[in-house]
Amino acid sequence: MFMGEFQHTMDSKGRLTMPAKFREGLGEKFIVTRGLDGCLFGYPQAQWNQLEEKLAEMPLAKKDARTFVRFFYSAATECEIDKQGRINIPQSLKAHANLDKNCVVIGVSNRIEIWDESKWQDFSEVAEESFDEIAENMIDFGF
Repeated sequence: MFMGEFQHTMDSKGRLTMPAKFREGLGEKFIVTRGLDGCLFGYPQAQWNQLEEKLAEMPLAKKDARTFVRFFYSAATECEIDKQGRINIPQSLKAHANLDKNCVVIGVSNRIEIWDESKWQDFSEVAEESFDEIAENMIDFGF
């Protein structure tokens, strides 16, 4: 399980240090792709395999399903953690998440998310303001 929030700086070559706390769970190689809300999602190989199975079951006749699967897979890339604990993020993914220098890596249960620091701060402020209301709505999901 991944949890916590960690600030890291991306170097000029596009390398980002993965939090030491996450490295074992991610494994030597893991998958990074476009996420929702303007961030990147990172999945350990086992979680990615489970997600692939679910995506393969999506109905090809539905345009939204085709679009989502294309968007999700087209940017997916295997990242390898180097000896210094860093990964190299491709330019297309950096552009999607507006990653430049200051980044935040958060743990979200079975995945990690990589955010531009200012975008994460904006998201967090809005979410905090409506957290009680969101929590009340979670009852619909059996929470």
